[in-house]
Amino acid sequence: MISIQLSEETTTQPLSNNLFCLIRKDILSGTIKSGIKLTEQSICEKYNVSRTPVREALRQLESEGLIENIPNRGAFVIGLNNRDISDMFELRRIAEVQAIEWAIDRMSDEVIDSLEETFEFMEFYTLKNDIDKVLSINTTFHGILYKATGNKMLQQMLTSYQVYLKHSAPPSYISDDYLTTILAEHKAIFEAVKSKNIAAGKNAMDYHIVQTKLRRMSNYF
Repeated sequence: MISIQLSEETTTQPLSNNLFCLIRKDILSGTIKSGIKLTEQSICEKYNVSRTPVREALRQLESEGLIENIPNRGAFVIGLNNRDISDMFELRRIAEVQAIEWAIDRMSDEVIDSLEETFEFMEFYTLKNDIDKVLSINTTFHGILYKATGNKMLQQMLTSYQVYLKHSAPPSYISDDYLTTILAEHKAIFEAVKSKNIAAGKNAMDYHIVQTKLRRMSNYF
């Protein structure tokens, strides 16, 4: 069996949380299929860890509804189905629209400058056709808006949605105009923020999330 070493990046967090993140990613991406039984021994072997962090990682997975502990049988993977993913996109859309309203209303000029710098990086790497870098910057862009809401619960919820959708709904293909398309969508969001136009910001964000869902769900329906 192939073992997976925890990277230096992940080891900055408690081992049980790193292990939870790795297993969660594998469940969401389908690497670990729904219905599979997870045992402490199999987890230790696959992820090259001791038994100590495994129980806590399993507890976290159960609390997020990704596994089910059946008495006298063990822990079984539930994962997400198509409806779960579609519903999550809709919940994210509603939350993102609320977030952009609060962010525009509450953010400082310094935060707007930070968002502008982030958008300029997105423009630069779009021209270089660097998909991985643009997607990473995209996460940063939205993260700035989440934090600018000043609402920690909304920030946590949206960050969680991003993680789930990133791993559970990968694009089936990348079109030639993919990067320029998402750049244009983020430009509309940024310009609304810069002009402090809440209505335009909500419309731009709503359109962006709807289009994101259409792009990402094409390999599910």
